[in-house]
Amino acid sequence: MRQSKNASIPARRRFLRSTVLAGVGTAILPALAAARELPKLEPATPQVPAFELDEISISDLQDGMKSGEYTAHSLAEKYLGRIQSLDKQGPAINSIIEINPDALAIADAMDKERHSGKLRGPLHGIPTLIKDNIDTADKMMTTAGSLALVGAKPPQDSTVAQKLRAAGAVIIGKTNLSEWANIRSSHSTSGWSGRGGLTRNPYALDRNACGSSSGSGAAAAANFCAAAIGTETDGSIVCPSSANCLVGIKPTVGLVSRTGIIPISHTQDGAGPMARTVKDAAILLGALTGVDRSDQATLASEGKSLTDYTRFLDPNGLKGARLGVARKYFGFSDDVDVLMNELLDEMKKQGATLVDPADIETFGKFDDSELMVFYYELKADLNGYLARLGPGAPVHSLKEIIDFNEKNKEQEMPYFGQDIFLKSEAKGPLTEKEYLDALDKNRKLARTEGIDRLMDNNKLDAIVAPTAGPSCLTDLLNGDHFTGGSSTFFGQAWSEPTLIKLAYAFEQATKLRKPPQFLPTIPLNPRG
Repeated sequence: MRQSKNASIPARRRFLRSTVLAGVGTAILPALAAARELPKLEPATPQVPAFELDEISISDLQDGMKSGEYTAHSLAEKYLGRIQSLDKQGPAINSIIEINPDALAIADAMDKERHSGKLRGPLHGIPTLIKDNIDTADKMMTTAGSLALVGAKPPQDSTVAQKLRAAGAVIIGKTNLSEWANIRSSHSTSGWSGRGGLTRNPYALDRNACGSSSGSGAAAAANFCAAAIGTETDGSIVCPSSANCLVGIKPTVGLVSRTGIIPISHTQDGAGPMARTVKDAAILLGALTGVDRSDQATLASEGKSLTDYTRFLDPNGLKGARLGVARKYFGFSDDVDVLMNELLDEMKKQGATLVDPADIETFGKFDDSELMVFYYELKADLNGYLARLGPGAPVHSLKEIIDFNEKNKEQEMPYFGQDIFLKSEAKGPLTEKEYLDALDKNRKLARTEGIDRLMDNNKLDAIVAPTAGPSCLTDLLNGDHFTGGSSTFFGQAWSEPTLIKLAYAFEQATKLRKPPQFLPTIPLNPRG
């Protein structure tokens, strides 16, 4: 479910080069291709040792703390030990860019509150990870994976971090990402950053974890945390969720504040949960919502946002639902098409009515204008963010970042350059006619004549499409080569309750998630 101020960013990730879904609010998906391939896999060698908290849910963790089996401190210790043994050595997933040195002290404080009878909610004492483009005013840095921001200290927590702390979550660290959220180069490799290196996919180490929320996806899948936070402009939550067999929610723009998140585009940026189950993702989403006067987009969420999305977890949620099948997002993979058709049949068995095909008439008609908006907003928004860091920041503008990268080519640009940065820097202010015309075109084709028209005319509850193809081999020389995708369930702005209901029913009917085996590669069976 993504929202009507949303669009694809073709230059950021080629798997979306032909998918221009503006206007869809939130995307929720179990990973389809990963789940299909898993039964054929051989066990990892050597075997990764069993982990006490493998696949455990947030509710089960709360039950364990209530009974005294666990404490917030013991949970944080267990996840940190798991990170040390599998992220930094062994299969070396490399999903964590920095550990929070205060994690155990925060956990102790949550335990003290619990013992005194104070419980903040379902996230009280729950270990979480957040992406390294989300500000925290603590002992950790916020760098978007770039060496240019090493040493940067945000003046205050992002609103997302504030809300997580207020909910009692224990932020145990920050995750690696595609540098600058994959907006530096049109030839980038997802999951690589100058500061963090390459994040690997825990299902098969030579496969790409997608991005830009690569570390959040790999870490949540590998049970390095109870759940994680990612960010998305276009595909950065949903693609790594698909590649790592997770549930990811890309909320309606304005549902979750972007204050204190290193930006790309104020018309499309968002933050959202990445978790192993729909219920856990719904719990996390409820902690993040609310009006933030520092982010004007959130004003529109007043009266529409909720603090508890678990009330929509209905195992019969597909019964009576009317779903449109966006066939134009199919066709990039025979295997994905076969799988999607099987899953569509399952949705029908669960009582859904399919409108097939139900294609967006404006599909592919605003790729250029969409990218134009990103060029303009990247420069304006990033310069605004850097200005708030103050005079002591290591860089103060996009121009200074470009210069830093040139001076540090061996560390920052060993595999790909910064062509998008250069094109963005060449653009003028947001008052320019070129920008305003492109923005108006996007809104018209994405929203009024796109998602909204299709759904209203066909009386749809949601649109269904494949999220992504099988995760591609990581290729640092040539960059990403994803094959296609969209979002499993998506809809109009503020339709998160409906989409969560549909996704939960789908999850309960299919049980697609399987934990990773940390294989060095995937043994493929040739067609025969």
